[in-house]
Amino acid sequence: MSASRCYVATAEDDGMRLDVLLGERGLYASRSAGAKAAEAGRVLVGGEPVGKKHTVRAGQAIVYEIDEEEVDTPLRGEPIPLDVRYEDEHIIVLSKQAGLVCHPSDDHRDGTLVNALIYRYGANGLCNVQGERDRLGIVHRLDMDTTGLMMAAKTDVAGEALMAAIQDHVIDRRYLALVHGVISIDRGMVDAPIARHATERTRMAIRDCESAREAITTFEVLRRFEPGPRDNGYSLIDCKLFTGRTHQIRVHMEYAKHPLVGDPLYTASRPKAETSNLGLKRQFLHSIKLRLDHPITGEHMEFEDNLPADLQGVLDSLSDREM
Repeated sequence: MSASRCYVATAEDDGMRLDVLLGERGLYASRSAGAKAAEAGRVLVGGEPVGKKHTVRAGQAIVYEIDEEEVDTPLRGEPIPLDVRYEDEHIIVLSKQAGLVCHPSDDHRDGTLVNALIYRYGANGLCNVQGERDRLGIVHRLDMDTTGLMMAAKTDVAGEALMAAIQDHVIDRRYLALVHGVISIDRGMVDAPIARHATERTRMAIRDCESAREAITTFEVLRRFEPGPRDNGYSLIDCKLFTGRTHQIRVHMEYAKHPLVGDPLYTASRPKAETSNLGLKRQFLHSIKLRLDHPITGEHMEFEDNLPADLQGVLDSLSDREM
């Protein structure tokens, strides 16, 4: 059995050969697979079958047929904006925007970072070190509403090296987080294992069970803000990850009884009398610094990212309460 899908050519696609577009935008697994489909009459433009050499024009609707086993393979490229800070033939460093999921899942079949990477670099221009075609280019992740610096890889050699460097704790990843409450100490560490929550599958939790994995987060308090009539104050902290567990900073700071401002999931330790999220609709968490040695050349590289407008606005609103 087969299914039909539709792709509307963008301005960036204008003038491309059909088989090139089919491969680079991830509509088929490769350019050659797209060419074979076109020659077999499985690709229609304007309602008519066209050959692999057809020149695509912006706005054309391309209807393409895929086999049943390909239906759930989310390889379609999408023209999602990417803020790329550095790239070469091996790696990509970008600043991820809020609301962008890193790779497809049951809840987000498209509109992900992977779709954006495929659109920009082609399915064959990204690493596949995780062995899953819906995670092309991915070597680590940020939560959907966490912003800031992250890495991706174009080649398997670079991807494997980056993943090994993350596992060996040699890549320095720093995050800014605004948390509830005034933290009295200047520096601290949370060393507590994390596993999937026992009953709520969308949450992680500190647990003592076989599936729990080591998780270590250190933090330094950068600024403190005195309590107000609707809150018990806030602390701006610089967090360093020594491990990379799902929701790690969010889980650890809730465990420390200082949950992230705006966090929709991890608020159990937030005082019941407190109602203010300072207008945020997402957690205040931003990947602000990244230090690494290039996985191929060995060159030391450092990147720093500004806070996005919504998070900076929150800090500005608290400036007169700084302690």
